[in-house]
Order: sequence, then C-alpha cells, then structure tokens
Amino acid sequence: MIHIVCLYDRRRKGEQLRVGAIRYPPRGKRKEDVDEYDVRLPELAPSRDLLRKFRKGAISWERFVQLYRSEMNKPERKYLIPLFAALSKVTTLAIGCTCPEESQCHRSVLRELLTDAGAELA
Repeated sequence: MIHIVCLYDRRRKGEQLRVGAIRYPPRGKRKEDVDEYDVRLPELAPSRDLLRKFRKGAISWERFVQLYRSEMNKPERKYLIPLFAALSKVTTLAIGCTCPEESQCHRSVLRELLTDAGAELA
C-alpha cells in the first residue's frame, strides 16, 4: 500500500519506506541532515524548468499537470509508476514531497497516475 504524504508529516505506523519525490532536499538543510525521507527519487519530481514556470505563475495549474504528465511518460521515467504500483501490492511505503497542500502539488498527479496503474493507495 502507498501513502501519498507531505514529508513533514509524522510517519504512519507500519510505514516501511518513505520516498522523497523531490527535485532538491528541503531548503536550509544539508542532505545528510534530512530525515523526512529514506531515499530521494528526483525522477518522480517535475523538472527544474517546469517547477520554476509554475512557481513564478508563468503557467496555470492545468498546464503544469499536462506538462508533468508528459514528463512522466518520457522513457527514462515511464517505468517508475508501474514499479511503484507493483510495490504497493507487497509492501507499505510512502511517497511525498514538502508541499503542505496536495491539491496544488505534483503528488496529487502522482496519486492519479498510481491509481490509473492499479496501485493500492491508502
């Protein structure tokens, strides 16, 4: 089962692995001091350019979602969603980022992509 989380939230009981779907470690923290996740997988995060455009207001949320989905279909990334869907059936893990609100965060799109791939989500 996969929990989609804010990495600053407390870990759930039974959560075995926490994957940071973030491009960069949280600001103001050294990589070795970050304990919000066990492993960082920046390939699950939007590209630097896409994040920058969205954060500066150069593109809408709808456009961001469309472009992020396109990025997740690139050959170097498209295996990740099926991988996590398969893992969701044999272990409990969490995938998240540091955004406080999921509705305007790429993790909401990850939730949709994982659901479409048949993942077991909490």
